[in-house]
Amino acid sequence: MKPKIWLSSPHMSGAEQTYIKEAFDTNWVAPLGPNVNGFENDLQSYLNEDRYVAALASGTSALHLSLILLGVTYGDEVICQSKTFSASANPIVYQGATPVFVDSESDTWNMCPIQLEIAIKDRIAKSKKPKAIIPVHLYGMPYKVDEIHKIAETYNIPIVEDSAESLGSLYNGQNCGTFGNLSILSFNGNKIITTSGGGALVTRTKAHKDKAVFLATQARDDAPHYQHSHIGYNYRMSNIVAGIGRGQMTILDSHVAKRRSNHEFYKNELSHINKITFLNEPKGHFSNRWLTAILLDSIETREGLRLALEEENIESRPLWKPMHQQPIFKDAPSYLNGVSDELFDRGLCLPSGSNLTNEQLDRVISAINTYFAIC
Repeated sequence: MKPKIWLSSPHMSGAEQTYIKEAFDTNWVAPLGPNVNGFENDLQSYLNEDRYVAALASGTSALHLSLILLGVTYGDEVICQSKTFSASANPIVYQGATPVFVDSESDTWNMCPIQLEIAIKDRIAKSKKPKAIIPVHLYGMPYKVDEIHKIAETYNIPIVEDSAESLGSLYNGQNCGTFGNLSILSFNGNKIITTSGGGALVTRTKAHKDKAVFLATQARDDAPHYQHSHIGYNYRMSNIVAGIGRGQMTILDSHVAKRRSNHEFYKNELSHINKITFLNEPKGHFSNRWLTAILLDSIETREGLRLALEEENIESRPLWKPMHQQPIFKDAPSYLNGVSDELFDRGLCLPSGSNLTNEQLDRVISAINTYFAIC
């Protein structure tokens, strides 16, 4: 069998070992330590805005703490982009709240401003004004920040910006991860940089960061004994994991450049196949191209190509199944226009890792060309 080509595998710089070794040499194997502070500072410097960063166990934990900080509780409603991974929506349910799903628009595949305002007006008419909005920069493509945030400001609803897939992406020159009232990042194994697992909460105030860190470390009160006046969580990033993150930060820009190069390679090499289309960057949008996603002409072609690639030991993946189609959320309110359903039927993610070789990219192209030559 031919060697596996993964969709998006971890890509180490080598510098990670230096930070990890230092942690072992100084016995900072306990959960917190200098690498955690250093990683947070590295992220704050990279984001280049007046923001505060709390390094956490996952992007999901960052979303959960965001909702807690915003006071979301049992019986509340939170608007969430339907076209996303389930981790964007699950923390809403953790808080006993109800997700309200909003469909996508075709320019960026992200939350549709028109459907968003329809949803807000309808929920208010039902005396259920949403407590927060969770838009997502899907596959690294920034959502329509100006339009979404203008609507949020009009109705005075805070935004939790899901930037799990968009570290290194820009909207009008500003880093994704800095637009929300609260924003989250993910460093899961397949992300643009990885800490094997991990995430971060980006806040506008030190008070919000401090509260998040307090909750993330089991909400221990300031006392010589273990005393707890609040429910806490084991959500803090460890010193060793943060050391991996510090090493990854040294190559973040090169990872973005390589993934963008992969996207352009696919676009150029597949331009002759009229059944394949790509998502272009609207004006002001700069995508890290975390994953290169294509649209086929039908679900049959999409599934046929996926299986053909699988036969060649090449991993590909359909676009996220919308949350309103998920069995667990079948009863949740949804405001739909059909875009995310069509994207799911026709969309496929191609291998996009920053460690893909030219030979591997050629193998993917060859497999795709072969499929379309015989189908």
